[in-house]
Amino acid sequence: MFSTRKIAGVSLALAIALAGCSSGGSDSSSGSSDSDSSSSGGSSSAAPSGEVEVFSWWASGGEAEGLAAMVGAFEEQCPDVEFVNATVAGGAGFNAKAVLVSRLESGQPPDSFQAHAGKELLSYIEAGQLEPVNFIYEEAGLLDAFPADLIEQVTYTDGNIYSVPVNIHRSNLIWWNPKTAESLGITPPTTMDELFAALDTVKAAGATGLALATAWAQVHLLESVLLSTLGVDDYNKLSVKGEGEEVWASAKTTEALEAYARLLSYANEDADAIDWAPAAQLVLDGQAGFTVMGDWSDAQFLSQGLTPNVDYAWAPFPGTAGVYMWLSDSFTLAKNAPNRDASICWLKAAGSKAGQDAFNPKKGSIPARTDSDEALYGEYLQTALADWKVDSLAGSFAHGAVATNAAQSALQAAVSEFKANGATDIADFQTKLAAAALAE
Repeated sequence: MFSTRKIAGVSLALAIALAGCSSGGSDSSSGSSDSDSSSSGGSSSAAPSGEVEVFSWWASGGEAEGLAAMVGAFEEQCPDVEFVNATVAGGAGFNAKAVLVSRLESGQPPDSFQAHAGKELLSYIEAGQLEPVNFIYEEAGLLDAFPADLIEQVTYTDGNIYSVPVNIHRSNLIWWNPKTAESLGITPPTTMDELFAALDTVKAAGATGLALATAWAQVHLLESVLLSTLGVDDYNKLSVKGEGEEVWASAKTTEALEAYARLLSYANEDADAIDWAPAAQLVLDGQAGFTVMGDWSDAQFLSQGLTPNVDYAWAPFPGTAGVYMWLSDSFTLAKNAPNRDASICWLKAAGSKAGQDAFNPKKGSIPARTDSDEALYGEYLQTALADWKVDSLAGSFAHGAVATNAAQSALQAAVSEFKANGATDIADFQTKLAAAALAE
């Protein structure tokens, strides 16, 4: 499923960013010394029991349904453990992360918590808040079940793996209501020029052109515009120190930011006050023409009883066909987890074929494993499975694949300020984005 050639840009970005984890021996090395001794012993021979508290941001729609399905697989594999669902809703995880940081800093970790695979894990690793899970990969056969290049992506420069990926999502998608499009004579846009023409048509009909949500969703939109304008090779340099600076300062990036500013002019006035699902609902209700969001949208729409290619349709964001902008949800083993054995059992279940095939069809994502039963996956996900095997790859800033938690926060601050100030000062915006994207 992965190709080393295709992910070269992503791998380089991660390798440079992760180098700090092993340098000097003062961050992740010292922080994980106790967990290294735990992980070398593997899991206990006794059957786990008690409770396992799992922290995530999957609170509604297809996300909650997917989690419930994976919990069902967990309960079959770990029958003596009670699952405690510690979910914090909203903001694509940003509300949850604030609560999580407070708990970790106060020495009250959950047994396991959700995090995006990639650079997002760095802050937890460097703070010594995660235990390596190499032994789980060995005991559960994940080294064979996951593609080799995925293993490379989640192996940090200290030689450790710190999470178990449960899926692969696609970020660079545009969604619309086929009935609205047909009534307005709109065909799916494949270029930025076609998108602007379609938005003009929607606006002329008295509807909102582009349904947009709060700051993280604006970064989500921005990264697709950057990918469309720059192409995959230069896009993949944006998170790499020593390469990204030149691309961020380029005329092509200026062009992308000008297009982004123009897109904001078509957005709903309450964008800063709503999350992605209410924004998408504007499209479903015929009140907006398009929305740009990840493929978890498919799961949300299915959970509402909607029919693909009847009530909603999708395509790669204009100008990005042939590129799969990816992100991955994963779960961790918290350092000093209250019930370590139960957490290990949860992680093994989450990485198992049964767990991933129960979870992903409802979550709106494809499995991280290579041995999934593809017949279980619906109409959209069949296209995702096919595209994942052949497309070039680009990592998501908005969802932590190529951005640390600090970088994500800085990017959100930059887009919020730009929009609040009228989306006119492109030069200042370009400078602030560069600083944010390359933040450690």
